[in-house]
Amino acid sequence: MPDSPPADWPSRIPLLPFDDANAQLMHTVAPKGWMAPVPKDRYHLVVIGAGTAGLVSAAIAAGLGARVALIERHMFGGDCLNFGCVPSKAVIRAARAWREARTAAERFGGPRVTAEGDFAAVMARLRRLRADISPVDGVERFRALGVDVFLGHATFCGPDAITVNDTVLRFRRAIIATGARATRPPIPGLADTPYDTNESIFSLTERPARLIVIGGGPIGTELAQSFARFGSAVTIVHADARALPRDDADAAAVVTTALEADGVHIINQATVARVSHDGQQFTVQLAGDGPAAHGTTALQADRLLVATGRTPNIDGLGLDVAGVRITSTGVRVDDRLRTSNPRVYAIGDVSSALQFTHVADAQARLVVANALFFGIGGGRASALVVPRVTYTDPEVAHVGMTVEDASAQGVRIDTIRVSLEDNDRARLDDEPHGFLKVHVAAGTDRIVGATLVATHAGEMIGEMTVAIANGVGLGGVGKAIHPYPTQAEVFRRAADAWRKRAFTSRARRFFALWFRVFT
Repeated sequence: MPDSPPADWPSRIPLLPFDDANAQLMHTVAPKGWMAPVPKDRYHLVVIGAGTAGLVSAAIAAGLGARVALIERHMFGGDCLNFGCVPSKAVIRAARAWREARTAAERFGGPRVTAEGDFAAVMARLRRLRADISPVDGVERFRALGVDVFLGHATFCGPDAITVNDTVLRFRRAIIATGARATRPPIPGLADTPYDTNESIFSLTERPARLIVIGGGPIGTELAQSFARFGSAVTIVHADARALPRDDADAAAVVTTALEADGVHIINQATVARVSHDGQQFTVQLAGDGPAAHGTTALQADRLLVATGRTPNIDGLGLDVAGVRITSTGVRVDDRLRTSNPRVYAIGDVSSALQFTHVADAQARLVVANALFFGIGGGRASALVVPRVTYTDPEVAHVGMTVEDASAQGVRIDTIRVSLEDNDRARLDDEPHGFLKVHVAAGTDRIVGATLVATHAGEMIGEMTVAIANGVGLGGVGKAIHPYPTQAEVFRRAADAWRKRAFTSRARRFFALWFRVFT
C-alpha cells in the first residue's frame, strides 16, 4: 500500500500511513466516487456535519419517518472517530499496558521486563480498531437508514435552503453540526513549522525520542503521559499556574504527581516566545516571568504537539445569508438549541462550551424533538446533567457543580471527601492515589456535584450522574448495596460520612435517653 492517500483524498487531514486499515476507513467514511441521490423537493431536516451530533440527529429523525439529508465535506464519524476519542483511547490503553508491564515485578512480583516495546505495533492496532469500529458511523449505514447522503461542502443560499455540489436542498428545519478543530495559537513561528495536533499525532509510526506538548489541559496531559510511558522524554509547557486548570485543584495535584512519576516534565506559567524548526528538530523558546525569569530558555524536541483549545468550524457555511448569528466561540443558540434563524438549530462542538462526544449525542436527542415536534419530548440544554472525564492515569471525572460554580451562584454547599487510600480494592489493585468529593446542598443530602479521581473514574462517575439527574440524595446512594471489594464502595463510604456528619448533638441526646429507657 502507498504511504500517502490518493491525491483526491476528501479530508484536509491525511490519514498516514495509507495502509489496509486506513484504506478500509476511507472506503467507509469517505467513499471515492460516491453517487449523490436525487434530492427531495423539500426535506423535513437537513443536517450539516456527520460527526456524533449530526449522525445521531439524522438517524433519529430518519427512524421517525422524516425526510432527512446529511452533508459531510470531509469524513463521516467526525473528530471522535477519526482524530479524537477512538484513537486517543487506543493509545492510552496501550500506554497503560506498557507501564503495567514495566512495573509488574516491583508492584506484583511479576516478570521483569527489560525489552523495548513496539510503538509501530501500537499505532497499527489503533488504525485497525478505528477501521473496525467505523461502519457504525459509515456512509453506507446511513444510506441504509433512509438518509440521503451528500458528500461535499455545504453553504446556505437562503434562510431555508443549502447548496452542496451545485445542488440545492430546501428544508423545513436544518441542524448545523460541523464540530470544531484544533486551534493554532498566535505563537511566532508556529505557522511555519510542521507541528502536530490531535488531528495528526495518531499518524505517527515511530516513537519520538523527545516530545514537547504546548498546553496542559485534558488532551495535552493525556497524550503527554501516554508518550512518556512509551519511553519518550516529554515536556509540557503551558501558561497556567498548574496543569488541568479547569479541574478541581486537589484532583489536578494528584494527576500532576502521576505525570511526574511517569517522567513528564511540567513547566507552569510559561510564555512561548517563538517556535522554530530546522528540518530535524523543534526549538521552543520560553520567556517571561515564569520559568524563564533569568532569561530565555530554549527547549528542543523531535516532535511538537500543540493542544491549546478548539476552534468552531463555521468558515464558508454562508451563515450570514441564512441569518445565523455567531460569536467568538461559535454559533449562538438559545436554551432549545435554536439559532437566530428559527428554522436552523446548532448542536455539538460548533455551538457548545461543553465539547464532548456525549454532550453532542445528548443535544442531538433534544434537538430532533425541539426542531421537528415543537419541543414535545425535547427539552432545554441547560437541564442536561453532564459528566466529564480526563483520561489520564488516574482519571479525573466530574459531574455537576464545582466549588467555584457554587460560590459564583451563591449556593451554600457541604463537601464530603473520601480517600481511596481507605478503599480495600484500590489498595489491592495498587491504585490508592485518588479520592471522591461529593458536594451537597448545605444541611441536606441533595447532591449538586462530585469529583472522583481514580484509575477507572470515568466508568464510576455514572452513579453520581444518575443520582443528580434523578434527585437521589446521598443518603439514597448509601442505601444501595455496593459489592465488596470494589472501588465503587467509595460512594457508600461518602454516604456513611454524610450520615455521621448529620448525626447532630440533638440526635445523640435523644439516643442516649432512649438507651437509658430501653434496658
